[in-house]
Amino acid sequence: QVQLVESGGGSVQAGGSLRLACAASGGTFRSVAMGWFRQAPLQEREFVATISRSGSTTDYADSVKGRFTISRDNAKDTVYLQMNSLKPEDTAVYYCAARRIAWTSADEQTYVYWGQGTQVTVSS
Repeated sequence: QVQLVESGGGSVQAGGSLRLACAASGGTFRSVAMGWFRQAPLQEREFVATISRSGSTTDYADSVKGRFTISRDNAKDTVYLQMNSLKPEDTAVYYCAARRIAWTSADEQTYVYWGQGTQVTVSS
């Protein structure tokens, strides 16, 4: 059973930065693609970023392109989300998720394992 634990959330002013981390255990982390999703109050959960098994392929939601960077360290079984130039509309609970295969996807239905989420609050 794969377990994912997010960390790094918090409160920051607009224009600031945060780095989220997601530590994986109990599975073959380095064999699968990973993703970050977020859910704001009263909104559907949405795709943020995804990264392939090797880290060679990434994809981003248009709303975060140029501001967020997803990366992974397979030696540490950890995936990161570097968030720069944060905006109030980035406020949400951020979730880490894992697929069962190596390729990236923006479709949350294709992710099998999920973390508990970490709150990010951006004030204006």
